[in-house]
Amino acid sequence: MRWALVKVCVAVTTMVVVAFAVPLGLVIKEMARDRAFSNAERQAAAIAPALSITTDRDQLERVVASAGSDDGMAVHIPASDGAKAVDIGRQRASAKDIATTRGIGRASTTEVPGGSTLLQPTALSSGEIAVVEVYVPESEVSNGVGTAWAVLAAVGVALIIGSVAVADRLGVRMVQPAQRLVEGAHELGEGKLGARVPEEGPNELRLAAVAFNSMADQVVQLLANERELAADLSHRLRTPLTVLRLNTASLGDGPAAEQTRAAVAQLEREVDTIIRTAREAKPQTAATVIGAGCDASEVVRERMDFWSALAEDEGRKVRVAGADRPVRIPVARADLVAALDALLGNVFRHTPEGTAFAVDVHNGEDAVIVLVSDAGPGIVDPEAAMARGKGSGSDGSTGLGLDIVRRLAESTGGDVRIGSSVLGGTEVRIWIQLDGRAPVRRGHRGSVRRRRWGVGASRV
Repeated sequence: MRWALVKVCVAVTTMVVVAFAVPLGLVIKEMARDRAFSNAERQAAAIAPALSITTDRDQLERVVASAGSDDGMAVHIPASDGAKAVDIGRQRASAKDIATTRGIGRASTTEVPGGSTLLQPTALSSGEIAVVEVYVPESEVSNGVGTAWAVLAAVGVALIIGSVAVADRLGVRMVQPAQRLVEGAHELGEGKLGARVPEEGPNELRLAAVAFNSMADQVVQLLANERELAADLSHRLRTPLTVLRLNTASLGDGPAAEQTRAAVAQLEREVDTIIRTAREAKPQTAATVIGAGCDASEVVRERMDFWSALAEDEGRKVRVAGADRPVRIPVARADLVAALDALLGNVFRHTPEGTAFAVDVHNGEDAVIVLVSDAGPGIVDPEAAMARGKGSGSDGSTGLGLDIVRRLAESTGGDVRIGSSVLGGTEVRIWIQLDGRAPVRRGHRGSVRRRRWGVGASRV
């Protein structure tokens, strides 16, 4: 916008300068010519009184010399009454031009080498017409024209430069508020909730700044309300959790009792984490640090030990593969635990008792793939299952389970794919990038790769 305004001002100012300077330059040239010939007419008029009195050559030569124009002036007197013609001074005009001027009886100009001549007819006492010739060199005709044109050009250039400076200042006044608005939008998009824009500049940009600041204030208020709501809702869970923790103390000893107590303790920790996160003043926008993470195999073994007890009670066959050696991934342990629990919880919640399931870990050069598959009825609409907040409509379905898994994978540059497993049911593939680059042959961010689908309840 700034340079466009400068270009427009340069074009307009240039046209104005040309429109006025060219005619003015021509007028100056014509004025210089008129001045030169006016001087020549005055010189010719100075000789007229002497011609009206005498035609003596010697006297006329003295008059021409006293006029100071002996080289640039000539007098042509025709022959009469037996007297010879008299020519004084250097003749530059042709005899034909002189005769023509004598015949028409008025002054005329004619071009000669090096300039022009003024031919002024003058009546003699004898009734004849003498012609006074005054030479006007070209240098006298153009005297001062070059300087005047240079001054006009300098004025024109100064006007153009001045218009550029003014246009640039106006452009800055318009562009800077727009740039600050763009910078504020970028900062707000990066999570800097304190970003605001000065309400200055042209009226339209001031209104845009006011609207942006109002929007930013509303965003901050909405996020604060959301954090408070999440914290309040999470805090309400503490009472039933306390009751569960007290009740687990009466379960006695045994693997089932220990697992129940461990599950309640983990649930309390998760609720505390949610409350602390919701109470934070700033959103969590930090990216996952490559190198910090957990051992995927160890987490898989630990969670499968937890879920195996429930699987044994329901008569489910369980298989674990690829978790016998360390597999380091750039994901926090708590996040991977939450993702695995969400997927394994879906298996127990949405498949009949006795349905087998398996967890496989595949370690590649640039990615780790964790597969959770089952022999259940499958998923009717994988796209809806992946969409946040769109559950199956059954009890206990919030629509957040697969979204937790998706966000974990995408935090590393990977994704989640849902397909049909070799067991005949659903296979959820978690693709975790090790170097943060986009995986090969991956789909659109958060996309679901569909192959062949079974029928049954949606899983979330």
